[in-house]
Amino acid sequence: MTTHPAVVVFLYGLATALATGLGAIPFAFLRSVSPRVVAFANATAAGLMLGASFGLVVEGTAHGSWQTLVGATVGVAFILGTQQVLGHHDIEFGRARGAGARRMLLMIIVMTVHSFSEGVAVGVSFGGGATLAVVITAAIAVHNIPEGLAISAVLRPRGSSVLACAGWSIFSSVPQPLMAVPAFLFVETFREALPYGIGFAAGAMVFMVLVELLPEAYGQARRPHVALVVSCTLVGMVLFQQWL
Repeated sequence: MTTHPAVVVFLYGLATALATGLGAIPFAFLRSVSPRVVAFANATAAGLMLGASFGLVVEGTAHGSWQTLVGATVGVAFILGTQQVLGHHDIEFGRARGAGARRMLLMIIVMTVHSFSEGVAVGVSFGGGATLAVVITAAIAVHNIPEGLAISAVLRPRGSSVLACAGWSIFSSVPQPLMAVPAFLFVETFREALPYGIGFAAGAMVFMVLVELLPEAYGQARRPHVALVVSCTLVGMVLFQQWL
């Protein structure tokens, strides 16, 4: 029996989503969570997200420069609006409350929104043949691992279990299989929308780093040490994407 192409596309997208959960594995070996650990975890997440954002901007401008800029602007506005909404509620997330819970929820929201464009990329890649689809899917799956690490770096120091970190990481990538199928079926339409989605994700992640992760990190550890971690993880993420 021949498997329908849409099912194959969905399974490829599902594989990329499951790969995100692997990013929680390093935190299985973290026994204590001090303020210094929280600071370096935030710095790690910040560097990974900034590196991913740079890669997104490069990819987005290849499809359309002004479309990417428009998407980034909307992404910043989205985070500002989300902050305003969450700021008017007593947020509880897992064991965290208040600002910590808000930061955890924002991270998941940002990374989940970011996954929409990656799902579209998987679906669109199938329009270029099976070989291209396998390469793009594998690259996104590997790329998702440090994204899962970034999510876990924010959740784990605030009381989430390793299993919960992995679960939320996978949840943030659920849009990938869900968006891959319609993008495959309506490839031309989704290809035109791709730079807007990529720009949106980049703008949202950069703004999240600047207003949430870095201020907290600087308040809990020495600035040069935080800057060093951010710089190393940023460069590492950029080189990792170039390698892919």
